[in-house]
Amino acid sequence: MSLVQYMGTGRRKKSVARVRMVPGEGKVIINGKPMDQYFGLESLKLIVRQPLTATATLDRFDVIARVEGGGYSGQAGAIRHGIARALLQADSEYRPVLKKNGYLTRDPRMKERKKYGLKKARRAPQFSKR
Repeated sequence: MSLVQYMGTGRRKKSVARVRMVPGEGKVIINGKPMDQYFGLESLKLIVRQPLTATATLDRFDVIARVEGGGYSGQAGAIRHGIARALLQADSEYRPVLKKNGYLTRDPRMKERKKYGLKKARRAPQFSKR
């Protein structure tokens, strides 16, 4: 196991990602699977790689992530947040770039709670005059 490693925790909606970055050639492993196998959509793979491309460190680190909760979109956002925080540990020079692109900010948007008398958070029962 590598001596140098950088840790970061990322969160988005209900997803929590624990990200470990070690010097390597740019492999991304999520829950024991390669990223291409874990995420089907190309847009989600792009979201995960965003902090690495912004800091030009795509081929310098291997990313090992454990993610749980939420859906695929939330998990991708959580991994991105975790990678950004781990990059900050690796080199504090990356902070302006990561901050400007908004990768260090935890997205506060959450699912709205269901209200009584409604079918979902805002969906009212169907109205019929008769």
